[in-house]
Amino acid sequence: MGAVTTDADAERVERLPKQDRSRATRQRLLEAAVACLAEHGWAGSTVSVVAERAGVSRGAAQHHFPTREDLFTAAVEYVAEERSTAIRALFPEGAAGDHRAVVSALVDLYTGPLFRAALHLWVAASNEEQLRPQVTELEARVGRETHRIAVDLLGADESRPGVRETVQGMLDMARGLGLANLLTDDTGRRDRVVRQWTEILDRELKETRELKETRELKETRELKG
Repeated sequence: MGAVTTDADAERVERLPKQDRSRATRQRLLEAAVACLAEHGWAGSTVSVVAERAGVSRGAAQHHFPTREDLFTAAVEYVAEERSTAIRALFPEGAAGDHRAVVSALVDLYTGPLFRAALHLWVAASNEEQLRPQVTELEARVGRETHRIAVDLLGADESRPGVRETVQGMLDMARGLGLANLLTDDTGRRDRVVRQWTEILDRELKETRELKETRELKETRELKG
C-alpha cells in the first residue's frame, strides 16, 4: 500500500483493455490517496499530490473523482472494505473459539494505515461541512460491518443481555489502542490489554453459551414431555 508508481507499472496499465485500465487507474488513485493521507494528513494531501504519487494526470484523477472529498472518502471506504475482507480471510473456517486470535486481528484493524488515514479524515470532517456527512455515513457503515464481523468470528449470541455491549466495548478498546499507537509503539501494553479482553470474552461468551444450551435442553425436554 502506498508504493510510488513506477514507469513499468504505468506501461502495464497502458497495455490493459480500456475498461480494465480505468479500473486499475482508479485503484492506484485510491491506494495513493490513503498513503498520502496517512503520511501527510489532510492539509498535505491534495489531488495533485495524489495524482503524482499514482502516476496519473490531475485531469485523470478528477475524471474518476470530481472533488477532493469524493477521492478521500472513496479511498478510506476502499481500504476499509479490503481490511474487512482480509480479516475474514484470516479465519476461512471460522475462529474455532480462539478468542485471542480474533481480538488480536480486530486490534490490527486500528493500528495500520487505514486507521491512521481515517483519523486524518475524521479530523478534517470536523471542520469541513461538505465532507462531514460523507464521512459520518461511512464511519457508521464501517462500524456496523466491523461489529458484525466480530460477532460472527466470536460466535457471540447478542440476544443475551450484555453480550452486544461486551463486543462493542472490545471494539472501542481496539480503537483506543490504535490511537495510543499513533504516537509511540504501544506493543507491550497492547498485548496485555488484548490478553485481558480475551479473558473477559472467554468468560462472558462461555456463560452465554451455557445459558443457551440449558434453555435449549429445557425446551427439548418440554417438547418430549
